[in-house]
Amino acid sequence: MSKYRYIRKFNEVGKDDIGLVGGKGANLGEMTQMGLDVPPGFCVTSTAYNYFIEYTNLDETVKVLLERLDVDNPDSLTQVSEKLQAKLNESKIPEDLEAEIRAAYNEFSKDVNLNNPQVAVRSSATAEDLPDASFAGQQDTYLHIAGEEELLKHIRMCWASLWTARAIYYREKQKFDHFDVALSVVVQKMVNSEKSGVMFTANPISQNIDEMMINASYGLGEAVVSGMVTPDEYIINKNTKEIIETTISEKNVMVIKADDGIGTRIVNVADFLGNGAVENECLSTNELNKLIDYGLKIEKSYNSIQDIEWGIDEDTNDLYILQSRPITTIKPDEKEELIVLAKGLAASPGLGRGKVRIVEDLNNINQVKDGDVLITGMTNPDMVPAMRKCAAVVTEEGGRTCHAAIVSRELGIPCIVGAKNAMKNLKEGQFVTVDSTRGVVYDGNVLNKKVEDHKKEEGSANLVMTQELKTLLAPVTATKIYMNLGQPDLIDKHKHLPFDGIGLMRTEFIFTNMIGVHPMYLVKTGQTDLMVDKLVEGIYQVASAIYPKQLTVRLSDFRTNEYRGLKGGEEVEPIEQNPMIGWRGVSRYISPEYEQGFRLECQAIKKVREEHGLKNVVVMLPFVRTPEELIHAKKIMAEEGLVQGVDFKLWIMAEVPSVVMQAEEFAQLVDGFSIGSNDLTQLIMGSDRDSEKLNNMGYFDERNEAVKRAVKILINAAKKYGKTCSICGQGPSQYPEFAEFLVENGITSISVNPDTVEYTRRVVAQVEQKLILNSIKK
Repeated sequence: MSKYRYIRKFNEVGKDDIGLVGGKGANLGEMTQMGLDVPPGFCVTSTAYNYFIEYTNLDETVKVLLERLDVDNPDSLTQVSEKLQAKLNESKIPEDLEAEIRAAYNEFSKDVNLNNPQVAVRSSATAEDLPDASFAGQQDTYLHIAGEEELLKHIRMCWASLWTARAIYYREKQKFDHFDVALSVVVQKMVNSEKSGVMFTANPISQNIDEMMINASYGLGEAVVSGMVTPDEYIINKNTKEIIETTISEKNVMVIKADDGIGTRIVNVADFLGNGAVENECLSTNELNKLIDYGLKIEKSYNSIQDIEWGIDEDTNDLYILQSRPITTIKPDEKEELIVLAKGLAASPGLGRGKVRIVEDLNNINQVKDGDVLITGMTNPDMVPAMRKCAAVVTEEGGRTCHAAIVSRELGIPCIVGAKNAMKNLKEGQFVTVDSTRGVVYDGNVLNKKVEDHKKEEGSANLVMTQELKTLLAPVTATKIYMNLGQPDLIDKHKHLPFDGIGLMRTEFIFTNMIGVHPMYLVKTGQTDLMVDKLVEGIYQVASAIYPKQLTVRLSDFRTNEYRGLKGGEEVEPIEQNPMIGWRGVSRYISPEYEQGFRLECQAIKKVREEHGLKNVVVMLPFVRTPEELIHAKKIMAEEGLVQGVDFKLWIMAEVPSVVMQAEEFAQLVDGFSIGSNDLTQLIMGSDRDSEKLNNMGYFDERNEAVKRAVKILINAAKKYGKTCSICGQGPSQYPEFAEFLVENGITSISVNPDTVEYTRRVVAQVEQKLILNSIKK
C-alpha cells in the first residue's frame, strides 16, 4: 500500500494498472515487479490529473470550448487547443498534490543518492496501447529535468499536452469521450549509458520467432536507433541460448552526454575509449548472457514477442531495461522465414520490389528498365536517368550523404547504401524485396502479406489525417522550413507537405531528364530554343504549383565528367583528374567556352518570371569561389534582363571555404546564402563525402567544430547586412542538437528532403520553444 495518495513507485504498479498510471507506467512497473533492473522512478497518477482538473474547474472550461469546436476546421481546432493548454499551464497545482510530488522527488533523490537528480518526465495516457486505440506518441516527453520547480512545471506541461490539436482530433474522430482519457506522468532517472542497444525477442530480419537479435554499441542508444553507427549484432537460438551468429562491426562514433549535462555530443570511439575499442566486441559475455535472460523473461511475462531498449549505466555499471513494447508485425503463427540476401545502411526510406539489375559500369546502364532494382558499387550523376526508373537502389559503397543516398531521397525511391557483397550475393534477374527502412534486401516477394497486414494494423490503431490537415496542424516556426526538390514532376506528390518554399531545386534534373543534350552542343547546332523551352517547362511546373511560396532555382552545377555524359558532351568537355574541385559552378559560367550556355539558363529564368508572371522564382548560383567571378556572373545576368533588386533576388551556395573567409564581402553582393553543408564539410575537413571509411571514422560530420565555426561566420555576416541565410542538407533533421545550434545562431531557413520536412518542422519548433523558455528564465 502506497503512503502517497497521488504517487505510485514503480514497484507498486503492474501491467493491470493502465487506468491508474497509463501504458508506460504500467509497463515499467510490470518489469520492476519481474525483478528486472529498470531505471528507478515514480508515477504521478491519473488520479492526480483528474484532481488537478477538478480543483481548477478546468472541466467546465473544457466542456464550453469543446461545444464550440468544429473538429474539421483547423483554425477552430488550433484555437481550442491553444486556449486549453494555456489554461492548464497557467493554473496552480493543489497544495497537497504539489507537496506529494516534492516529497516523492526528494525521496527519489535519496534513493539514487544524488542532489536534484536529472530525470525524464514522460506522459503516459491511460488509454495508451489499448487494443482498439493508440494514444502513444501523442503527448510530450521532457528530458534532463532537474530540481523541484522544473519538475512541477514539466509535469503540468505533460498534462497540457493531452489537449494538443492532434490529440483532440484523434479522440473526436475515434469517438472517445475526452473525459475518459486521463494522463499519468512518469518521472524516471536519466540513464547515462556507457553501452546501449536494442533487443528483439524474434529475429526482425528473417521473421524467425525461434531466434532473438541483440544490437549493441558504445554510448547512448541514439547512435544505434538513428543508424549513425553499425552496431555489433548477435543472433541467438532462444531454445538453447546458443549464439548462432556474431557480427562485430567497426563502431567509430558514439553519443555521450554533453559537458554541461544537458543534451548530447558525438565523439570518436578511438579518441574516447582508445583505438582497440573500435573493432573490439563491446559487450562482455556476462552482459550478453544477462540480456538474453532478460529478453526471454520479458517475452514470457507478456506472452508476446518484444522490442526492448536497454542501456548499461556508466555511473553504476547497472544494466537497465529502458522500455519494452510488443512487436505487432511478426505473428507467432507465421512460420515463413524470410531469406536475407544483403544488409546495409538505410539511406532513403521505403519498400521496393523488382528484378535485380546489376550495373558494374556505365556500359550496361541502358539495360535498366522500369521497376528494376539497381545494384551497383556506387552511383554517379550519369546514372540518374536510370535511377528514376527503379523500384529501389542498392549500392555496395557509400554513407548517408553519398550521391546514391541524396538523389534517391530527392527522387523518393528506396535506397540502401554500404551493402557489402550485394553484387556478388544477388543474381541478375532475381526478384527481390528491398526494405530500406531496415536496410535489408530479401529474396522474392514474400513481404506482400506481412506489409499489408502491418498497414491494416496501423490503420486500425492510428487515425490517418489528410496531408492538407496535417499541414495546417503543423507547428508554426519562426525559422522557415524549406524543401529540396529533385525532378519537377515530383511537386504534385509533395506540394501538400508543411513547407514554406523550395530551398533547392537543381536544374540538373531538367538537363538529364528533359533535355539530355549538352548546352554548347545545342548552341553549335542552332537548337538553343529546345534548352530554354524545357527549362521553362520544368521551372514553371514547380513555381506555379507552390505560388506564391518561394522557389529557389539553383542553376546547373554539373562537373566535367557529368557534362561529358550528355549528348555532344565529349566534343566540348575537357577530361579532368579531379572534377569535384574542377571547372564547375560560376567559374564555368564566366568562361568563354561556356558563357552562352549560362545565358540560356538566364533566358529561361527571365521567361518564367516575366511571361508567366511567376516572380516567386529566386536564382541561386553554385560553387562560388571569389567575389570577382560573382560580379562577372551578375554582369552577364543583367545583360540577359536579370537585374538584382527588390523584384529579383539572387542567392549563392556557400560551400567553398573561400566564401567563409570573405563572408562579409559576399554578403554585400547577394540577397542570401544557402549553406551547402555536404560540400562545405567535405572541403573543410578534407574528407570525401563518398568515402565509407572516412564516414565511419566520423570525419564527415556537419557537427565538427570547424564546420560549425564556418557556419556561424556565414550566419553572422548575413545578419550584419540584413541578408537571408539558409542551409540545405540532412544535418538538421538527423541531429536535433545541430538544428538547435543553427536556430540559436539565427539561421533564417532550413531546407531538407521531402521525407523529413514534417519531422524537421517539429524539431525546430521544439528548439524554438526551448530557446524562448530559456530567455524567459534569464
